[in-house]
Amino acid sequence: MAMLILFIILSILVNPSSAKTNYNVLSFGARGNGVTDSTQAFINAWAAACASTEPTTIYVQKGRYLLGPVAFKGGCKSSDITLRIDGTLVAPADFRVLGQAENWVSFDQVTGVSIIGGSLDAKGSALWVCKAQAGTNCPNGATTLSITNSNNIRINGLFSLNSQLYHIVINRCQDVLVEGIKVIASGNSPNTDGIHVQQSKNVKIINSSIKTGDDCVSIGPATNNLWIEGVTCGPGHGISIGSLGKDMEEEGVRNVTVKNTVFKGTQNGLRIKSWAKPSNGFVKGVQFIDAVMQNVQNPIVIDQNYCPHNLNCPDQASGVKINDVLYQNIRGTSATPVAIKFDCSSKYPCKGIKLQNVNLTYLKQVARSSCSNVIGTTFGLVKPDNCLSLD
Repeated sequence: MAMLILFIILSILVNPSSAKTNYNVLSFGARGNGVTDSTQAFINAWAAACASTEPTTIYVQKGRYLLGPVAFKGGCKSSDITLRIDGTLVAPADFRVLGQAENWVSFDQVTGVSIIGGSLDAKGSALWVCKAQAGTNCPNGATTLSITNSNNIRINGLFSLNSQLYHIVINRCQDVLVEGIKVIASGNSPNTDGIHVQQSKNVKIINSSIKTGDDCVSIGPATNNLWIEGVTCGPGHGISIGSLGKDMEEEGVRNVTVKNTVFKGTQNGLRIKSWAKPSNGFVKGVQFIDAVMQNVQNPIVIDQNYCPHNLNCPDQASGVKINDVLYQNIRGTSATPVAIKFDCSSKYPCKGIKLQNVNLTYLKQVARSSCSNVIGTTFGLVKPDNCLSLD
């Protein structure tokens, strides 16, 4: 035991850089009173951490910190920066301050950043009200937390409340872990996706709770190697791949696993969605495993006929090719008679669809399935009855 302690002491003496340099935002002029604008103080704290060659921690102690739009830019000397938040970041009371910006808190071109703990209160409900009133001139709104063009990112224990638009966006990133987060927004809040991932690879989203007015997790084009596990969704629109195929030239989605999920009163459960228009996009290698549906309107759905207002959708045929999708151990209750709906492209039918041990009911009765242009196989018990065209 004594030798172990001596080894640890010697290690610290030989490698003092193993201890992180701490930057407290209070030292840069921030005030946790919820009134003083602390935006510049946070920017200055980031600049100091970014300029350091050592591992660093930016510390936000308990309190409420008023922040306008704040952008943390890369090009840092350190590839190990932790933003540790024990307090709450609060948006300005006037929703137009954030609403006219694209993002509230953003990280761009960073490497090795960890965001640990804390709450982000975007005060988005005032903007939702504005949008619900016909004839009003409302800004589009801001994403609460945006991570772009970045690598080796960790988000742990964060609470996002009432985002104006998307809560968290991961765009053009690699090696991202999102763990233990909590998202809350009203079930009728518009376009408030919990987590949106696109043009990114090697992303994990685990052990999180999302209650919002749009998709709990939405998956956009060029997403590769995405793992979602232990997510509870509801209210919300479910976990959705898409909408895909809006553009003719579009990279596909591949290698997505969604495991051990629970959907509570959501509009959809497990959804794949594409525009009814020409595209070279695709979906391939998707696994939906161990999902519980609790009064979900559309537990399992593929919709390739998405075309708002029937505009710009020639021939109403999606070019997105869907292949190799597994639904395994999906059980629970549907809020509508049709628990499984595969509405695939008339030009490129869905292929390689596999249903294994699926048991969905409607009002304690057998639910129905609906299939159009879909080819696949079933294994074990599948209820409602299979309507796939056999491989």
